[in-house]
Amino acid sequence: MPDLLLDVRDKPLPPATGAWREGDDPGRRRFLDLPAPLKLEAGGELPAVRLSYETWGELAPDGSNAVLVLHALTGDTHLEGPAGPGHPTAGWWPGLIEPGGPLDPARWFVVAPNAVGGCQGSTGPASTAPDGRTWGSRFPVVTVRDTVAAEQYLADALGIDAFACVIGGSMGSMRSLEWAATEPDRVRRLFLLAGPAASSADQIGWASPQIEAIRSDPHWHGGDYHQLPEGPWRGLGIARRIAHLSYRSGYELATRFGRDPQDTEDPFDGGRYAVESYLDHHAEKLVHRFDAASYVRLTQAMNHHDVGRDRGGVAPALARVRARTYVAGVTSDRLYPLAEQEELAAGIPHADPLKVIDSPYGHDGFLVETPTVARLLGELLDETV
Repeated sequence: MPDLLLDVRDKPLPPATGAWREGDDPGRRRFLDLPAPLKLEAGGELPAVRLSYETWGELAPDGSNAVLVLHALTGDTHLEGPAGPGHPTAGWWPGLIEPGGPLDPARWFVVAPNAVGGCQGSTGPASTAPDGRTWGSRFPVVTVRDTVAAEQYLADALGIDAFACVIGGSMGSMRSLEWAATEPDRVRRLFLLAGPAASSADQIGWASPQIEAIRSDPHWHGGDYHQLPEGPWRGLGIARRIAHLSYRSGYELATRFGRDPQDTEDPFDGGRYAVESYLDHHAEKLVHRFDAASYVRLTQAMNHHDVGRDRGGVAPALARVRARTYVAGVTSDRLYPLAEQEELAAGIPHADPLKVIDSPYGHDGFLVETPTVARLLGELLDETV
């Protein structure tokens, strides 16, 4: 029988962490060591911060063609390109960076950083702290606003005074919105997909069992597992299953899987339904490429997201945004429903009416419906600002 929490039949156990570690092949990654400690919104600072990032295209002499693309919770720098050394999976948003595409590298200079707290080259719990030990449980609370503060250093280092566009979906939308509210003069255009102005009780509620699944794993060790033979991959796998249910719609799962068993397995005899096998598959993929402590810290960062914090509330914060803005949401998104994007579109001064992506794929529709997203992005980039 398979492991109760992950199908590991005839396979080696997952690693203690799926993080990229120093000494691993960098692949396409480039790195920036911040010139100063990163002061954190919750207090204190994070010393010796490194950001990993990838770029496509060339920066124009006047710096006017830079586009910042910000990943969601389990994304990374590898926005486009095949899997290979240093990159366990292919690019997470294919179809945008290509000749003739909306982010044609002959026209645009595209920058995709890994968020602070992540696990694919930027400083996070799996990284080495200044004392030579893995950060582990000592890695502090970081917020979406902290990730923006780090990325400002990256923009400065690359010679980018202002981005022609900042783009992101889900957690990437939170980061993009914070960019535009924190540095309104550095964001010319803004494309927000499937994200809120502030995380709701429902979204924090979805996140809570994910965090507790990881922390309850006997191999969590309080977050100090990175040097041990086995890490909390079972808990991370459960967290991914819970999250993935919120990323897809009930309609899609019903029409795609129904009540069908998985192949010849008999659910009455310990086997799985097809939908269970689907969730197992996504859990197994994640535990080989992600770090459980990063999952906890970044999920907490999403919980803390509130663009109105210390700005007088959401409405005054949205009024700070000067960028020409498109906001898009997915009709079947049960994690970040359309009403939350409607709030953004109504509250940002230079935003179009909400762009509705009609899709059965739930929250993941912002990744799946590439032709629609590419069309909207192309329209926004072609506008004169």
